[in-house]
Parts: sequence; C-alpha cells; structure tokens
Amino acid sequence: MAATEIQLDLPVDMHVHVRQPPMSSLIVPHLALGGIQTAYIMPNTIPPISNVSQCVEYLDQLESLLPPSSDVELIGTLYLSPTLTPAEVQRAAAVRHPKTGRLRIGGVKSYPRGVTTNSDGGIESYDVYDEVFAEMERQGLVLNLHGEVPSDEEKNITVLNAEASFLQHLHKLHAKFPKLRIVLEHATTAAAVEAVKQCGDTVGCSITPHHLQLIVDDWAGKPVNFCKPVAKTWDDRKALRDVIRSGHPRFFLGSDSAPHPFASKMPSAASHGDVQTAASCGCAAGVYTSPILIPLCATLLESFGALDRLEAYVSTNARSFYRLPVSQGSAKRILRREQTTVPSSFTLDAHKDKDDWARDKAQVVPFWAGKELPWKIIS
Repeated sequence: MAATEIQLDLPVDMHVHVRQPPMSSLIVPHLALGGIQTAYIMPNTIPPISNVSQCVEYLDQLESLLPPSSDVELIGTLYLSPTLTPAEVQRAAAVRHPKTGRLRIGGVKSYPRGVTTNSDGGIESYDVYDEVFAEMERQGLVLNLHGEVPSDEEKNITVLNAEASFLQHLHKLHAKFPKLRIVLEHATTAAAVEAVKQCGDTVGCSITPHHLQLIVDDWAGKPVNFCKPVAKTWDDRKALRDVIRSGHPRFFLGSDSAPHPFASKMPSAASHGDVQTAASCGCAAGVYTSPILIPLCATLLESFGALDRLEAYVSTNARSFYRLPVSQGSAKRILRREQTTVPSSFTLDAHKDKDDWARDKAQVVPFWAGKELPWKIIS
C-alpha cells in the first residue's frame, strides 16, 4: 500500500541561490515554503561575497526577509578569489550566529571563470590557492566545486563534456588535501558519480532534483529548463537515480535553485518586438525549485522507486557530511499525499500591477509550472 504520510528529519538544501534586493524579498520566504530548514547560500552575487564582513552583512539582510514564524537557518559561503587569504579563512571559521551560536559560514565556493551565472571573476588555476585550501582543511571549512571547465575549441570542450573534463581537478585536489572536505556540486553524469565514489570519505556530491528528471532533450530549445551544468543523457540520469536509490551516504540534496526574471529566461518573449535585443540575448542558466522543493523531491524519488531514501537524500546524508545537528524529538517535516498544482509563476508584490515589461523583470517561473505534485507539506 502506498504511503500517505512521510516524516522527515528537517531537510537541508546545500546549494541554493536567493539573489539580492529586490528579488531576494520574493525568493527568501520560498525556502520555508518548499520545506527547507537549513539553506546553504551561494556567494555569486554582484559583487560576489568574497570576505567575512560581506557574508555576515548579506546573511543579516536575508534573515530579515524570513517570515517571523520561520525555522529556516542560513549558512553562508565565500567566493574563491585572489583576495581570499588563510587569515580570512580563520575569521570565517570563527563566526557563529549571535542567537543560536551555530556555524554561520560553512565553506568556500569555487567557480571556474565564465562557466555559469556571475562567474566572470572565477578562478583559472587551483594551484595558487594551496595555502587557502590548507587552512580550510585545518579549520574544517568545506570546498564547494562548480565542476565544469570553460568551453575550448582546441580541446573540444563544450557544455556537454565540461563536467567530465573537470574531474581530473577533483582527484588532484583530493590527493593533495585528503582531509579537506570537498563537495562536487550538482553532478550530472555517470562519470561524476563514479569519481566521487572513488574518492575518500571527505568527498561528497550534491545532486539537484531537476537533474534527476531532465535530459538534454528537455532543455534544448526550452529555456525554463536550461541550467549549468546542463542535463545530459538517459544513462547519466540513470546513474544519478541509482546512487540516490542506493542510499550512498556521500550524495545529497543541493537544489541549485536559481531564480531568474522571466525577461532573462525568455529574452525573445520579453523583448516586445525588439528583434535586435532578442537576437543578442542569451538565456539565463538556472532552474527554480525552492518553493516546491521537498514535495518535488518526494515526487521524483517515488517515480523511480526510491521514496524510502527521501530522508537520506534531503536531510541526514548532508547533515552528517557537513556536521550539522540532526532534528531533536518532534522536530520533523511532515508531508501528506495530497494533490497540489505548481504555480505558473511568482511575482514581486510591488510589481503585480505594473505594465508587462516591469512584471517580466520581477516574475519568476518555477520548474514544473502548472504540473501536479502528489505531495504537500503540512508541518
């Protein structure tokens, strides 16, 4: 008999984007709406969050946007750049939340230059950061890797094999810093899954829910499903599903939920007949799942026979790897089998009565817009 209710150790999303004002005022409350209790916030803002003071200020700003009744906790990250020093790593490791006393900055995020949204200041070589990585290893901070390399004609690298071409860097970093906790973010390929398995217990891997569903056919020509790294083949999707179904303890939820205004996701539709603008605009890379996250995860895992692994995927595996506290007593997230419809869009309240162009810039279309979800959060 199919389950009608699920109780979960409080879910964590170990890779999420919430942007900056005014967009963040729409996005931050969606963390609680989607069922998350702990959110690991990415630093690729404009400008990027590259030091402790910026990170604390950003977290304070975001926390002010949470609903008063929310139990959501935010953990920040720093953007890996030449300005990051071992001394700044020490300062980051010492920061605690003034109310809870818990960890406030959990890691450092690495973006190879130019591979995704707001990565123009990303790195070109890891070797120059050896002292930073060594200090992170000593302080217990996590290195989060966007696992792609830039496209390169001479090396025949495109978005389709950029992740496979990156894996050598993962192995090299792990060999050089075996005690440094490293997370390969948003894996999309069978090769990435195997690479993480081959590494030791200090290497983990986040997998997004949309990569558990999409393949290349689903984003080619369909901007709402376009993200970086791009979804790959049926075999790659099967590998992601298989490792979640297996319950492997070093694979966990990192949604990479990345909101973009409708005007950025659908530039031709939002250009109002401006052909020149439409022709020159690229589609923004990002899939938005925060407001439906845990019901979506339950739906997808159930679809491939892994509903019994839901708690491991959305909570306990990541809590163990990141050394986060587990839920105590009755502190659980409860889902009930109840049909709900994913909203077609979310719009900033201040823009709902504006003209079409203003709405386009303040409107976000979620993954699976208009589709039905069989699970609903009730507590």
